[in-house]
Amino acid sequence: LCSWYSQSWHIFMKTISVCLATFNEQDNLHHALGSVVEWVDEIVAVDGGSTDDTVKKLKEYGNKVRIIHTDNPPMFHINKQKAINEAKCDWILQLDADEAVSEQLRREIQKIVHEDSEQSTNDAYWIARKNWFVGRFLSKGGQYPDYTIRLYRRGVAHLPCKSVHENVTVNGSVGYLKHDLLHYADPTFSRYLTRWNRYTSLDAHDAHTSGHKIGMISSFVVKPLVTFVSLYIRHRGYVDGFSGFVFALFSALRHMVIYIKYTELKRANKSV
Repeated sequence: LCSWYSQSWHIFMKTISVCLATFNEQDNLHHALGSVVEWVDEIVAVDGGSTDDTVKKLKEYGNKVRIIHTDNPPMFHINKQKAINEAKCDWILQLDADEAVSEQLRREIQKIVHEDSEQSTNDAYWIARKNWFVGRFLSKGGQYPDYTIRLYRRGVAHLPCKSVHENVTVNGSVGYLKHDLLHYADPTFSRYLTRWNRYTSLDAHDAHTSGHKIGMISSFVVKPLVTFVSLYIRHRGYVDGFSGFVFALFSALRHMVIYIKYTELKRANKSV
């Protein structure tokens, strides 16, 4: 009887797929996979041809992990969508390799997926992220709560794959979860600069290919000043001390860098 009950329970329980795209994430995978491997039903990892030990690390997490090998497109959301398309379970939890599910968030997700409650009637959920930057989690400067849609029923959401800053689009109702996703995107400032360089390049490319004109005065004076004042003063980035100041400063400087890269692309296009 106990065996029959156990089998019947698993038939009716909803299942969870974790989906992620990887490229040279050997030092970050422990954040995401270590926080979910014990309680989700499958992990779908689309790897874009990593040259480090990412694939080896993925295999260390056992049979729950399904690895799909592909190339590494500049728009990395393409590989995220490939992982989502390959998911087999009832619910999808989309993670980046440098994100960890907190214990409180784990319990909340399990309750929504496995229990018939009023909160579980939604098709997707916004989750607040805590972002680690220069030695601490940012609490101000417009960085918390950094809401992103990461939990949804399979088949109701997709990534448009048009912008690096986009969120998923959902065909259904969207609710909010109470607990945080922990984002360790920038364990060191060097790592931050690497990502900063990549994002500014993508933004410059998007502006160039779309024909959107970027002004020099706006990029070097107006936007940097407005951004710094907004993040550091209006959104109280100063509460986060040195980390808050550095984040506001480099968020402001990115407009100048985007303009420089945008100008380089225009010149290169004219010379062809």
